[in-house]
Amino acid sequence: MFSRLNLSSLAGPILVLMVLTLFILPLPAFMLDLFFTFNIAVSIIVLMVAINTKKPLEFSAFPVVLLMTTLLRLALNVASTRVILTNGHQGEAAAGKVIEAFGHFLIGGNIAIGIVVFIILTVINFVVITKGAGRIAEVSARFTLDAMPGKQMAIDADLNAGLIKEDEARERRKIISQEADFFGSMDGASKFVRGDAVAGILIIVINLVAGIIVGMLSHDMPFAVAGKTYTLLSIGDGLVAQIPGLIISTAAGLVVSRVGDDRDLSEQVMSQMFAKPSTLYITAAVIGVFGLIPNMPHIAFLLIAGSLAGLAWYLERRAEEASRPGRPLDPVAAQQQAQQAQQAAQETQNAEVGWHDVGTVDPVGLEVGYRLIPLVDRNQDGELLRRIRGIRKKIAQDLGFLVPPIHIRDNLELKPNAYRIQLKGVDIGEGEAWPAQFLAINPGRVMGPLPGTPTTDPTFGLPAIWIDANLKEQAQSLGYTVVDASTVVATHISNVLQSHSAELLGREEVQQLLDHLAKEWPKLVEDLVPKLVPINVLQKVLQNLLDEGMHIRDMRTILETLGEHITRTLDVDELTSATRVALGRAIIHQLFPGESELQVLALDPSLEQVLLQASQGKGGGLEPGLAETLLKQAGELSEQMENQGLNSVLVTPTQLRPLLSRFLRRSIPQFRVLAHGEIPDTKTIRIVGVLGSQGA
Repeated sequence: MFSRLNLSSLAGPILVLMVLTLFILPLPAFMLDLFFTFNIAVSIIVLMVAINTKKPLEFSAFPVVLLMTTLLRLALNVASTRVILTNGHQGEAAAGKVIEAFGHFLIGGNIAIGIVVFIILTVINFVVITKGAGRIAEVSARFTLDAMPGKQMAIDADLNAGLIKEDEARERRKIISQEADFFGSMDGASKFVRGDAVAGILIIVINLVAGIIVGMLSHDMPFAVAGKTYTLLSIGDGLVAQIPGLIISTAAGLVVSRVGDDRDLSEQVMSQMFAKPSTLYITAAVIGVFGLIPNMPHIAFLLIAGSLAGLAWYLERRAEEASRPGRPLDPVAAQQQAQQAQQAAQETQNAEVGWHDVGTVDPVGLEVGYRLIPLVDRNQDGELLRRIRGIRKKIAQDLGFLVPPIHIRDNLELKPNAYRIQLKGVDIGEGEAWPAQFLAINPGRVMGPLPGTPTTDPTFGLPAIWIDANLKEQAQSLGYTVVDASTVVATHISNVLQSHSAELLGREEVQQLLDHLAKEWPKLVEDLVPKLVPINVLQKVLQNLLDEGMHIRDMRTILETLGEHITRTLDVDELTSATRVALGRAIIHQLFPGESELQVLALDPSLEQVLLQASQGKGGGLEPGLAETLLKQAGELSEQMENQGLNSVLVTPTQLRPLLSRFLRRSIPQFRVLAHGEIPDTKTIRIVGVLGSQGA
């Protein structure tokens, strides 16, 4: 007993064997009628599926369907040719009722007209529809392959930024590969239809000529009778095969010419062609003018013009009603609404002032213009909301603590497409995003310009262009990194949160972190915090680590190190230095992943002595001239290291590391300063540059 799955899996092989059998076995006229009817039904099903398909990949089986329907038509042509040549002398119904009906319908009593109409249908199928669909598939396949590297880079960028998960990235890569395979298969499958059209012409000629010869020589039919009989049978056979071929070719053109949209073909065409009533008014006026010209069919032109004008008026009225604000249904409802509003205003005025009137400052805030509201609207499943959740999760995994929630509000004082990022009530980032467009970012190696609105990437300051959605694939093929509006805002937020992570680690966040650690290491937390390590000291040490680009995921090592050194000193800088030594292996792995030899910068010995003297005691600083020279040389060395693909890392004595780290990272954020004690014994260092070697 076969299950449903087994039956469905057997349907394909059975259908293929059945089609191939038609090439060999003779069929009676009744079976030909059934198969021809089945062929027409299949072609209509394929056309309906193509019309209701929203994206080409939703009908990814179409190339195989195209091949199977072509084979079915050719097999039926062979079977019908055998029947026509064998039984054609018996009359016009010898090859079945379907062929006879189509022959009479097309010929209409005139053989010449039937032949001309059949040739016209074949030319339309072969030259116009099939050739155009094949060309679209060929160009689409080429552009899809050219755009694959850019799409892969965009997926990797979203994955690295934490905007998507690995499963979603894998699914998007799979879709990109399927798109290339689909259009490539469609390009090849269109050749089947073209060959089928040529075969249809040859088969009708063979049936016509061979049928007349067989009828006259084998069955003693007069030439006129043989010509009429076999012409009707041949043209009917060709037509009953070409009409399904024409339908299938039309379906192929619809599938490959679709642009990705969330609506089916009918909704897409209606919403775009009849979206503006002014267009219909102008068309109605032009058609009406044509209808007034003498000798024109006035009724037809004026009827169409009136219909277009009426449709434009209806669409205009419907748009006005949709945009009109809601009003009460009757005066009684209006009076009740006014009384409720007055009562609420009176209660608000009489209420006492309380703590609820004191506004609090959000740790992180995002203000958006009114055009960006759909991106953050929960009721509309705003894309930006999901990306922000992904950002917070990614930062928690990378840094080791949970950043505060981002409070989002709309601000009508902003430009419609503007947004503003705030940290503790202070603006620290702003930009613009266009929801209906894409931002094409120039990474420095694009192959051509793009039409659009020039701008600057708000996150990294790279030159960019806001482009229309239909230019996305072209931009990717030219080497641009293309992202949508929600990704632009999300990347900016992610960059701001990571660069200000130390400020976001407040006392509340530290306590939540300790509560979480207490579930896994209860004894460690109970013995150290706050008995030995005050929570404010722990907070400052953690903030110092975050401020210098380190994560705090290894809280066990941090707490144990603080518990060991807290009895000797309460100085936060010394405790931070001791903690960094304990985390040395993690620091080196973060800066030099997988490298055994570390290529670093060193201090000139004379400069090192000067800096050691300047750092003596609290409040020690650098002389202005020395500070300016240090910054200049550090910037030049950092640029040289970046050009070589290396990190800018300076190795100094332990006493100098806090001073130089605070001094250099203000102007050169990517510059890192390590102490000698932070480098594990298993690593070797190679000096590739010296800071202060020119007499600083």
